[in-house]
Amino acid sequence: QVQLVESGGGLVQAGGSLRLSCAASGRTFSTYTMGWFRQAPGKEREFVAHISYSGSTRYYASSVKGRFTISRDNAKNTVYLQMNSLKPEDTARYYCAASSRSGRVVIPMSDFESWGQGTQVTVSS
Repeated sequence: QVQLVESGGGLVQAGGSLRLSCAASGRTFSTYTMGWFRQAPGKEREFVAHISYSGSTRYYASSVKGRFTISRDNAKNTVYLQMNSLKPEDTARYYCAASSRSGRVVIPMSDFESWGQGTQVTVSS
């Protein structure tokens, strides 16, 4: 497993941007599929995006496609989530997660083995 620490959350106005970062410990970061998930108050945790170990394959939830971009820097053991055109409904706690699964499929949340503590994103209208 890897240890994950998210950062970059905060309060932003609708239409604004934020970039979340997730720093991972361990020498095997480059072998993991990395994902971002979010959970709003009173709602279940949901998938946002994930990226393959090489960065060549990315999947997005339909609600964020075209606005959010996931990327990774394996030399820095870090995965990013660039969030543009933010909406109030994007308000949630955002979690970074790692999965040892790979492939050209959307990996279910249950297959992500390691999770960070999350970072809060609040979008005001």
